[in-house]
Amino acid sequence: MVGWVNGWSKLLPFVGMVVAMMAQSGSNVVIQVAMADGINKYVMVVYSMALSTILLLPFLFFLHSSERPPLTFSVLCSFFLLALFGSLGQIMAYIGIDLSSATLASATLNLIPAFTFVLAVIFRMEVVHWTHYSSQAKVLGTIVSIAGAFIMILYKGPTILKTHLSDSSNKLQFSPQLNWIMGGIFCVGDSLASSMWYIYQASVVKKYPAVTVIVFFQILFSTVQCTVFALIAVRDPREWRVKLDMELIGIVYQAIGATLIRYMLCTWCVFRAGPLFCAMFKPVGIIFTVFMGVIFLGDDFGLGSLIGAVIIVAGFYTVLWGKSRGENNNENLESSCHNAPLLQNTA
Repeated sequence: MVGWVNGWSKLLPFVGMVVAMMAQSGSNVVIQVAMADGINKYVMVVYSMALSTILLLPFLFFLHSSERPPLTFSVLCSFFLLALFGSLGQIMAYIGIDLSSATLASATLNLIPAFTFVLAVIFRMEVVHWTHYSSQAKVLGTIVSIAGAFIMILYKGPTILKTHLSDSSNKLQFSPQLNWIMGGIFCVGDSLASSMWYIYQASVVKKYPAVTVIVFFQILFSTVQCTVFALIAVRDPREWRVKLDMELIGIVYQAIGATLIRYMLCTWCVFRAGPLFCAMFKPVGIIFTVFMGVIFLGDDFGLGSLIGAVIIVAGFYTVLWGKSRGENNNENLESSCHNAPLLQNTA
């Protein structure tokens, strides 16, 4: 019975991250559809964040009410900085999707495990032993993933799968190739900001272990930050109007699925399993996003995207293998230490 409970407790973070990645992958498609319908990307961020804050507010009074730590100024500053990473990531993701495609945005999210590993090493949350196969696999996987992302961004290649729905008229702000490269750069920036969010999230959750409170203030501060940015970037008042069609559906989905549910699940999973474990699930969403993008959006799927995605996923699973190998070695070391007698017989 105890083994079953332990197995289920280990499975829950896995299920939670799969659901969170599905919500984020669907978000990339919904964003592209809503922006094609005419909504401003920055306005969409503000409205979805504001709606998430309102929906989460009632739960703030019931959850974690007894064991909630005090809200000090330093804690609020931590929430504000955490929200800043999330806001930067969302804004860059919206720009990247607008310039390139939801498929590229989803594929470059696979860089998050690599970036998270590098940041975890920098902040000494991960230790690299150069003579161990596990550490060598993590480093190699990180390099491979980054190389795959550069291939996707710099080499679009001939179209493998094309549908009659494809329309790139809204992406000709510069030229198709330059749009693709610029969009890819912004998508990579989103991955870097997300990695910083995961790393800092781990320290915040340790200091203030109340998931609902963290998520509420994070979304509240993100709403304020994105509103300030949108008021500067969007000067036409007419762009703040929302039509009762795909624009409203996009805002509601972003608020509930991509923001509220994803933030809650990611924060809880970081608390239970750590930042690198959660970052490892980004490649899960690429299959869903590619399918949705090609079938429903008419996105062209190029040879460069296929090659880059395969390389990124290969790098991802190399890092994952290295992490699991390292954890097994640590468990074996701990087991041998526990089984060793306290007093050795040296006679």
